Amino acid sequence: MGQQEKVATSLAGTVSEEISASLTAVDAELARRYPGDPGTRQPVHTVYVPGDVFEPGTLRSWGDQALAALDEHAPDAASFAAVLGIPEELAGPVHDRVRAKLSREPVEDLRIDFEDGYGPRPDAEEDEAAARAARLVSQAYANGTAAPYMGIRMKCMEAAVRDRGIRTTDVFLTGLMAAGGLPEGLVLTLPKVTYPEQVTAFVQLLEAFEKAHGLDAGRIGFEIQIETSQSILAADGTAAVARMIDAAQGRATGLHYGTFDYSACVGVSAAYQASDHPAADHAKAVMQVAAAGTGVRVSDGSTNVLPVGPTAQVHEAWRLHYGLTRRALARAYYQGWDMHPGHLPTRYAAVYTFYREGLEPAAARLAAYVAKAGGDVMDEPATAKALSGYLLRGIDCGALDTAEVARLTGLTRADLDAFASPRRGDLTVTAP
Repeated sequence: MGQQEKVATSLAGTVSEEISASLTAVDAELARRYPGDPGTRQPVHTVYVPGDVFEPGTLRSWGDQALAALDEHAPDAASFAAVLGIPEELAGPVHDRVRAKLSREPVEDLRIDFEDGYGPRPDAEEDEAAARAARLVSQAYANGTAAPYMGIRMKCMEAAVRDRGIRTTDVFLTGLMAAGGLPEGLVLTLPKVTYPEQVTAFVQLLEAFEKAHGLDAGRIGFEIQIETSQSILAADGTAAVARMIDAAQGRATGLHYGTFDYSACVGVSAAYQASDHPAADHAKAVMQVAAAGTGVRVSDGSTNVLPVGPTAQVHEAWRLHYGLTRRALARAYYQGWDMHPGHLPTRYAAVYTFYREGLEPAAARLAAYVAKAGGDVMDEPATAKALSGYLLRGIDCGALDTAEVARLTGLTRADLDAFASPRRGDLTVTAP
């Protein structure tokens, strides 16, 4: 081999060193503020149950009620698919998986509610309900009946209810510690946040609790519920939600859109308060951009149209919920709220159809990217990341099986994880 020709340059090596030195603080800030998605499972929904209603059998009851609704109003795959407009070739697989999910794991994320769903109560009564919630959650995790994620929504940090919200949080967390410790799936939801300082105050509360019990700093995370216009656009014209994420100091796990409080806050009439209203779309778009890259996930809201009554009325409510869920998924809101057991069949039907109808195209594109085989779509590393994330979310919720994804892509779960969560600045991960 001949001697390699020396490449000519014009700048001294010190130029690069000086530039790197000048960007050291920016590099650290990027790593701190934008660590990327945590790569953990994101539930497809959150179910809210008032603190005085939650019982040991609540999760199983929701699943049984959902199955009973299917039996009564859409007893087979064909009728269920016809109601929702599910493609004929997916009718059987989706229907079977929905029923299996409702039997095995009807609820992925449960929030025991001490805010709007619970209301004002005498202090002694709420104290007992919060302590009881801690006992039941601990027992559920101990006996294997828990949802993957469980926790409470306390009252907010506004003056009128602040002390009560702090006390309920303390009672609940203290009860969990007394029963054996904080479960891995613990989630807290802070509602009606208007100012970043309220997030800072909640962080202060959690820091104090962690110190009191010798827990690792940052052990307890929480979701921020976006229900006021001021949380989207502050008085100074800035996006307050972005400042709230920063105020959480790495503890924020999610931004949850509150359909009805937010709609009312901006003056939307009751008949038009829905998650597809333009005001809702604007708020969620701001939330999405503020959260991008931070590791904080965005959740859509809910519909208050319940699938109850005669079959025709149930079908109408199912079609609405299915359509809103599919719309949210297409907009990259992979989680929402469900307010009634009858929403579970359409939540899972929408989610499963979304992933199953896209399985083969997504798998083919990812396999072609890995093999550098080309094709009719020229995908970039960022798209490979999105394709892997899509398949992983489908696996996590039960829409897809690991084996079928591996067969279509030639990739293991570890390979998919590597593509879906590359290190910052490294989108060139290749599978073996």
